[in-house]
Amino acid sequence: MAVQELWDEYKSRGNPRAKEELIARYLPMVPVLAGRMAMKLSAVVGYEDLVGWGVIGLIEAIEKFDPGRGVRFETYARTRIRGAMADGVREADWVPRSVRQNARRMAGAYAALERRLGRPATDEEAAAELGVSPDKLQRMLADASRGAVLSLDEIVQMSEDGRAVTLLDAVPDLDSPDPVAVYELEDLRRRLARAFDELPERERLVVTLHYYDELTVREIAEILGVSEGRVSQLHTRAVLRLRARLAPGGDRGD
Repeated sequence: MAVQELWDEYKSRGNPRAKEELIARYLPMVPVLAGRMAMKLSAVVGYEDLVGWGVIGLIEAIEKFDPGRGVRFETYARTRIRGAMADGVREADWVPRSVRQNARRMAGAYAALERRLGRPATDEEAAAELGVSPDKLQRMLADASRGAVLSLDEIVQMSEDGRAVTLLDAVPDLDSPDPVAVYELEDLRRRLARAFDELPERERLVVTLHYYDELTVREIAEILGVSEGRVSQLHTRAVLRLRARLAPGGDRGD
């Protein structure tokens, strides 16, 4: 049966067999997305757990998807699946509250510094802004990177009609786009591009290799000739800077 027929059977008639076939049809999306997220979480959370949470997200996406809105299901489902995995990780509560609080403090410090300085802040400047020693800042960055508190995939905006925006794929797949949504997406893409261009060179390279080329931390470490811990710190600082620039008032552009 064609995909459109399956959607018609399930949405119009509530056919449970059609729902099962839709789940089977789109199930291969889950392990792919779980594998990408697992790269960022290292060994802190199991791949099998991510797949399990992702399957729940896929089922919820099928139940809530409206084929009549002109949105491709794959676009809608990717965000739902990622969101379900992120929710599962948060509910597991393996990251101490203090680590999350420190991540927010660091993001706030980078935002304040970048507004004042008009350029990326150094580690020494960030440490002084936070009132901690440079060594303490390095420990905070290491804790945040090990806990995967900071990830571009987790910065997600999604409305109920399926318009999904992340820092990695800020373009929705719409047949009849809403002009307001298009404007908002274009604005986010413009701000993200400017923030990305202003990252220090090595941080920009880590983000490109990790998210766009989908290399593991180990592979990036080999390319750069540094330790995996150093790559994690570069990644964490890059995401802190991007968050600072995308926060309200954080963009220095027009």
